[in-house]
Amino acid sequence: MLEHIIPSKTRRKILELFFHHPHDSFYLRKIVRDVSEEVNAVKRELDILSEEKVLHKEKRLNKVFYTLNKNFAFYDEFLRIFTKTSKFVTLMHKNLSKIGKVKYAALSTKFAKKIPVKEDEVYLLMVGIVVLPEIENIIHSVEEDFGREINYTMMTDDEFVFRKKNNDPFLWRFLKHPKIMLVGIEEDLLK
Repeated sequence: MLEHIIPSKTRRKILELFFHHPHDSFYLRKIVRDVSEEVNAVKRELDILSEEKVLHKEKRLNKVFYTLNKNFAFYDEFLRIFTKTSKFVTLMHKNLSKIGKVKYAALSTKFAKKIPVKEDEVYLLMVGIVVLPEIENIIHSVEEDFGREINYTMMTDDEFVFRKKNNDPFLWRFLKHPKIMLVGIEEDLLK
């Protein structure tokens, strides 16, 4: 899907690598291995991304390390885009018909940034008729890569409307924080 917007396959792979691992630093050879592209193509794209301030470039001993620039003007927008290319979101979209009749699915940006949630918070909110074993299979298949348990909550449309109308603090805490819509439109979710 992104190939028409970002035509360089190598650049897409590099951006996915960095936005799927927003806290990590990588050196050239590691990036080449992770994206499975030629070293010259990777180096050229890293130079472009560094020049445009998407990545920080830092020389340490005899290696140059690259990290995401979280102050980049479009950081949050890229984070949202590349979260939708993650294994978790890809599996959800691929299996949406098995998951059930989902009206809304929203992912906290804490998931994308790999920030731990508090005990009373969730990474994922799903509204509709959801087949619990199907979503659990998807979640369990990506938790190891994610590095921690993926907290989630599901509710029917009626329960969602009721809890929203009655100012449920758990629900409103999630709704007020930045989120990435996987199914549905955010404006409709907040009405």
